[in-house]
Amino acid sequence: MRRVVRQSKFRHVFGQAVKNDQCYDDIRVSRVTWDSSFCAVNPKFVAIIIEASGGGAFLVLPLHKTGRIDKSYPTVCGHTGPVLDIDWCPHNDQVIASGSEDCSVIVWQIPENGLTLSLTDPVVVLEGHSKRVGIVTWHPTARNVLLSAGCDNSVIIWNVGTGDALIHLDDMHQDMIYNVSWNRNGSLICTASKDKKVRVIDPRKQEIIAEKEKAHEGARPIRAIFLADGNVFTTGFSRMSERQLALWNPKNMEEPIALHEMDTSNGVLLPFYDPDTNIIYLCGKGDSSIRYFEITDESPYVHYLNTFSSKEPQRGMGFMPKRGLDVNKCEIARFFKLHERKCEPIIMTVPRKSDLFQDDLYPDTAGPEAAVEAEEWFEGKNADPILISLKHGYIPGKNRDLKVVKKNILDKPAANKKNDLINAPKKAVDTSNTPSEAKLDEILKELKSIRETISNQDERIAKLEQQMAKVSV
Repeated sequence: MRRVVRQSKFRHVFGQAVKNDQCYDDIRVSRVTWDSSFCAVNPKFVAIIIEASGGGAFLVLPLHKTGRIDKSYPTVCGHTGPVLDIDWCPHNDQVIASGSEDCSVIVWQIPENGLTLSLTDPVVVLEGHSKRVGIVTWHPTARNVLLSAGCDNSVIIWNVGTGDALIHLDDMHQDMIYNVSWNRNGSLICTASKDKKVRVIDPRKQEIIAEKEKAHEGARPIRAIFLADGNVFTTGFSRMSERQLALWNPKNMEEPIALHEMDTSNGVLLPFYDPDTNIIYLCGKGDSSIRYFEITDESPYVHYLNTFSSKEPQRGMGFMPKRGLDVNKCEIARFFKLHERKCEPIIMTVPRKSDLFQDDLYPDTAGPEAAVEAEEWFEGKNADPILISLKHGYIPGKNRDLKVVKKNILDKPAANKKNDLINAPKKAVDTSNTPSEAKLDEILKELKSIRETISNQDERIAKLEQQMAKVSV
């Protein structure tokens, strides 16, 4: 019997790099030795970690600002050590978090039209790690919940709205954490660590639900991510240093559902997952290709689709959320590939003859609205992402400013007692006396008026720049 080729609408997906004039040129991409993607993208901005003297910085460019980027272009530069990881907030396209070698996590608000001056004034600085912070990742459905993981082997989950560290996972990892991934509704996390273990953790109960020792036997770094159905996908190395990918069911981690060996390159495979199409894209650091696979319920479960190859090796990679894609061109993924001196968008397309909206390629996808508030999530509530249709393209709404009410930070004695704060964050506020509450109100009012002034000035600057542009033309 001749073997029938598996049916899949993604069998012919092909990648294409954009023309040179649509790249971002003359960017000094960071050379720091850390296996993060160095790039974060959303429908408004692309952010890239760059080389910076005397501290750490990253660029934030509006997507349309292609071409050569001037050396004097403003940066986000509040860290005192190199920036290791950045992540855009999924519920506000102007808010970005960064983790650094200076042991801090900083949350920034980018002006609506991008930066006109370098940004040194953050929304909030989150301090709690004792060693460098190499991982920052936002909660997928709860507003203002941010996870950070550092080389102190601890994971901290923050309520950014108050600036508090509400969950500390200190004793679960005995070695360096390579990566952390939230599941679809943000009720669980999975982590990959240098001790070769992959763990599935319930962060609110602070307990390990499942773990696999020696998920991959090689000594090089492992990556683990959650898929939409709750399974865990890992990349790593065999004992013979061959790169591997594997699929696991957290309910039974004894044996993998699937395990494939790929090649003998030594770059860490960074997985990027699209839950709408169930496609995983693997980008090796130092590789010049992107391999992509479809995950299905049929054996062998992980189906190789194709490889996008180019000449230049990649230093890092950004992955656009679904709502930032061009649905009229059947674009199912867009990558932002970092070279040594530039950032090059790569577009993945399903070839279709029709110009009509292809609803089989674009099921409703996660929108920018948070499904639960931070306080509700910390109290135990879960919610799936709020979905939106892309039929008429994605129209960005107005982002509300991230307001941080530092109720516990202002009350210094309470803030120092971390455990009290975690166990009873509300009590720390209730016991404060009335005069200090009045003072707090006064400070908040003043902060609000300063923010409004800055916002008005931003608008004024933007108008003046437009006038200048017209005059210079």
